[in-house]
Amino acid sequence: MHRFDPYLLFVLLSLGGGLLVGLINLPDEWYQSLAKPWFTPPERLFGPVWTVLYILVGIAGARSYARSRRSPVMTAWIAQLVLNFAWSPAFFGLRSPGLGLMVILPLLLTILAFIGLSWKRDRLSSALFVPYGLWVAYAAALNGAIVFMN
Repeated sequence: MHRFDPYLLFVLLSLGGGLLVGLINLPDEWYQSLAKPWFTPPERLFGPVWTVLYILVGIAGARSYARSRRSPVMTAWIAQLVLNFAWSPAFFGLRSPGLGLMVILPLLLTILAFIGLSWKRDRLSSALFVPYGLWVAYAAALNGAIVFMN
């Protein structure tokens, strides 16, 4: 029997899960009707950006799993993925920017926790999360602005 490839598994989990959640919770006319800030990116940017980020998240998860399956780093990795996958249903599915904000802020904190916890033992995994953290910080600012403007 072949051993599973953790890199493939973690990338498929991150990318596949993100794709599935995104497809189930697509922006619709409700989202289009919301007032949005000047720094809202074009919608066509989200797919490519998230694809790259989910691949980086998967690679970091596989590396962390290989080092220690039961560690604070893996706990942070799992928590960020759960929160990430919860954001679209909260924001788009329930049409609640406020609930989305209550999900994305802890998401950002878990990303920062992962970066901090993995820094000493696996700087590459930590570095792989930096673009993700920057994008989620940007998304949190966008989410907050939408709450404020609507």
